[in-house]
Amino acid sequence: MVLRVDALGDACPIPVVKAKAAVRELDGPGTVEILVDNEIAVQNLEKMARQEGWEVLSAKEAEDRFLVAMEVDGGDASPVEEEEAEDPSPVRRDVVVAVGSNVMGTGDDALGAVLMKSFLFALGQQDELPSTVLFFNGGARLTTTGSASLDDLRALEAAGVEILTCGTCLDHYGLKDDLQVGGVTNMYAIVEKLTRAGTVVRP
Repeated sequence: MVLRVDALGDACPIPVVKAKAAVRELDGPGTVEILVDNEIAVQNLEKMARQEGWEVLSAKEAEDRFLVAMEVDGGDASPVEEEEAEDPSPVRRDVVVAVGSNVMGTGDDALGAVLMKSFLFALGQQDELPSTVLFFNGGARLTTTGSASLDDLRALEAAGVEILTCGTCLDHYGLKDDLQVGGVTNMYAIVEKLTRAGTVVRP
């Protein structure tokens, strides 16, 4: 069976997300072909395939058009994987994500905003989700009116992820009445979440 995925024009990490969805749809051995328009996407897809132990071939079909073909072996899940698959909740690890800005990284805020949106989208596509996502300082803007990430955060919340925003930060930025997803928290609770977490992720 061959499934073809059109990811032309899609920004990172959407081609990888679409490829993973196609593999799940395949539900066994077969080929997944993904069309992308840049070499970075090709490299990301090749890396994903190699990590899974699948054969992967890529070819440039035209300017800004590449085809990546993955040969999915459809191997059986290990007993641990099968046991985890029976758990309907994807929230399985004591991981807290701490978001202290509405941009990711430093250097260019416009790029940082794009990266942060991609990060929050990709976060919701993981097989295992964090237990909590904390928003503070400039990160408070991401849970309020006008945020481009509201749909992604609502999807995380619907999947069982706790979404919390610093109340002092909302007050500081005049956003107290603009919260659109999750609840309001305080610094004591933030410290408690961070110190008790097995892993803290800071984008």
